[in-house]
Amino acid sequence: MPRVEATLTVSYDKPFSSAPQNPVADRSRSAARPGSGIGLAVCLAVAAMVSVQTGVSLAVPVIHDYGALSTSSLRLCWAALALMLFVRPPLHRYDAAQWRAALILGAAMAIMSLAFFLAIKRLPQHLTVALEFCGPLAVAALGARGWRALAWPLLAAIGIGLLVQGDARLPGGADPVGIAFALLAAAGWGGYIIMMKKIGPVFPGLQGLTVSLTVAALLSLPFAVIETGPALFPWEQLVFTVGLAVLVPLIPYILEIIALRRMPAAMFGVLMSLEPAVGATTGWVFLGQGMSISQMLGTGLVVAASIEVVRAGRRAADAASA
Repeated sequence: MPRVEATLTVSYDKPFSSAPQNPVADRSRSAARPGSGIGLAVCLAVAAMVSVQTGVSLAVPVIHDYGALSTSSLRLCWAALALMLFVRPPLHRYDAAQWRAALILGAAMAIMSLAFFLAIKRLPQHLTVALEFCGPLAVAALGARGWRALAWPLLAAIGIGLLVQGDARLPGGADPVGIAFALLAAAGWGGYIIMMKKIGPVFPGLQGLTVSLTVAALLSLPFAVIETGPALFPWEQLVFTVGLAVLVPLIPYILEIIALRRMPAAMFGVLMSLEPAVGATTGWVFLGQGMSISQMLGTGLVVAASIEVVRAGRRAADAASA
């Protein structure tokens, strides 16, 4: 799902939370003064994570009732429509380079969303979220310098191994197809992060995100039609997916924008690293997906690794600018 990017971009197909397009670093630098509304900003960032993961939890029964591909596609369509009406991008003015960047980013977003929904249909939320988190974790780790940076992806891998092992002991085990889809979603998330950094300077304001999200919605529609067949989407599914689009990305986007204006980007990145734990909590509350002690430890290792990767990336960025 995409989210505002700091050193470690955290998003859910997120499931889709939007990201500011013109440099995030500039916005966060000018907006975040020590002690200026930090408490409120932390609350808003946590609320954004809760909204995203609650949207994921509430999507699970809709997916099982109507299908993963159509539910994912409809949510993308509603979110894209909302942004198109709000941003009103001048589509006729874009050149080939802008359209190429939007198409690549839109493809990454479509892959991330469709694969995530296919994964969460087969896997518990805590495992799906942790596996998808490998995407931004890998991108952030590759951007860090020094051999010590390799320790954090290894720590995350151990944590994910504990999660998989715990689910494998349950009836039916950890579905290998679901794991493959979650890793595909992670790859899409990684591509999203890389392309967001490139598309920011190409488009003003939120136009790049809006056009890319529209591309993602259009690319996902054929898969939804294949899943549902010639019949129209049930009106209940249309209503449910409107609500899901509000939970992700519209509400998180607003909350994250306000939060980033009141805190440093590095602090925001550390907070977003708590997302796997938030996902595990909402999965337990809304879906009754409990975890064993070892799985709780595994989630803690993923969170710890994510926090340290954010800090390592920030230190590397500070050293490069010094």
